[in-house]
Amino acid sequence: MEKNAKKLKIAIIGAGSVSFCPTTVSDILRNESIKTTNLEIALMDINQEALNVSNEFCQKLKEACKKDAKIVATLDLRQALSDADFVVTAIEKERYYYWSQDFHVPRKYGFRQVYGENGGPGGMFHTLRNLGPMLEIAKMMEEVCPEAYLLNYTNPEAKLVGMIARATKIKVVGLCHGEQMGIDQVAKILGINKDEIETEVSGLNHFGVITRIVDKKTGKDLYPELLERERRMEKLTSWDEMALSRMMLRVYGVWVYPGANHIGEYMAWSDQFLASAQMQYFYDPMTESPWESITNEPLEFIYSIAGRKWENDVFKTEKKDVFKEAFNADNKFTQNHEYGVPIIEAIAFNKRLKVGAVNVVNEGYAPGLPEGMVVEVPAIIDGQGIHPVKTQKIPAGIAAMIATQGAVADLLYEAYNEKSRKKLLQALLLDPTVSTYSNAVNLINEMFELQKDILPEMNW
Repeated sequence: MEKNAKKLKIAIIGAGSVSFCPTTVSDILRNESIKTTNLEIALMDINQEALNVSNEFCQKLKEACKKDAKIVATLDLRQALSDADFVVTAIEKERYYYWSQDFHVPRKYGFRQVYGENGGPGGMFHTLRNLGPMLEIAKMMEEVCPEAYLLNYTNPEAKLVGMIARATKIKVVGLCHGEQMGIDQVAKILGINKDEIETEVSGLNHFGVITRIVDKKTGKDLYPELLERERRMEKLTSWDEMALSRMMLRVYGVWVYPGANHIGEYMAWSDQFLASAQMQYFYDPMTESPWESITNEPLEFIYSIAGRKWENDVFKTEKKDVFKEAFNADNKFTQNHEYGVPIIEAIAFNKRLKVGAVNVVNEGYAPGLPEGMVVEVPAIIDGQGIHPVKTQKIPAGIAAMIATQGAVADLLYEAYNEKSRKKLLQALLLDPTVSTYSNAVNLINEMFELQKDILPEMNW
């Protein structure tokens, strides 16, 4: 792509995503460099209704920004991707319906899984559901826009990026705001503005380590102060967000991010530090059968207990329509803290940019972690592309936990390619939250029955 591009096409796949589409398009249309281009935004989704709402919102946003951009909405993946310079992916089908199964079924078999989105048995089935569509996107990119960058927000981030990197030649990077959550947490404990500190991170997506915290002005190492101030904190402060990270700080001497629900997916002893684990997708099995039909009202997704006010709500309050709220034309300029659009600007206009975290295949960037697995490290972006930065080593105990997840991912890739439930079983038996062989086999069989319409074909 020509630097200081005069023409730019950005494809957003999963344009009905409430988490990423509205803010991404807002950031694109407001970007001063991108404003100078002949811009096309291609919105693509498999849900016509969601696509219509997204398109209407983006057209109104374009008018509000006074930007003469071409915005096209399509159900056709090839059309959306053709000649694209950048492709942004944020896909998920019937998100909470399947997530609730990922959460409940492994726990029914006695596995100590606290969340089930990226790690644990639930994270494996989540991976298998999204691998097929993500590979379809990447392989189509090889045909119609082979030089484009794939900026992925779809979870499980590390597993999907790794598979795409192995199966295609597409330039792929995974993006997540977890690192920024970690910086917010340490700044809060230190009692200073996060803009006053400089950090470095290394590790796995949703299991990252802040390896360095220094004062920008003085260069002073702030870790000793963080350790001292954490000891003086109230024990229950921001429990679901910081309790597990605080314990790991005491044990390993480093701050692990982004929060107990995500970090805890990768270990068997984290449930003690996640109060909301028992509340997630709660239902009464005596009176409720939430999975009899996909059209049933989805179970409530509770990210954490922070900010909840159940004690004051005697009766149910009317639920907000999250989809309509996200695509409300009055919410024109929702602030986005993601790295996607700044990365697009840096590459397209050859502007040097440092970003705190990207998910890429490890080629010596994260010492102590296996080569070839996907790691989360800082990067420098410019007109030549994305250049990951080599980081400091993380503590050996944490590195060993992360390395296990790399092996789990390898087995998952093999299971998918070989259509092998046996390879999937090997991945499950390696996971620290899985405790019995028989229950692992039974879990696989039940999940393939429950999710038979969306999981890939796999046999024993």
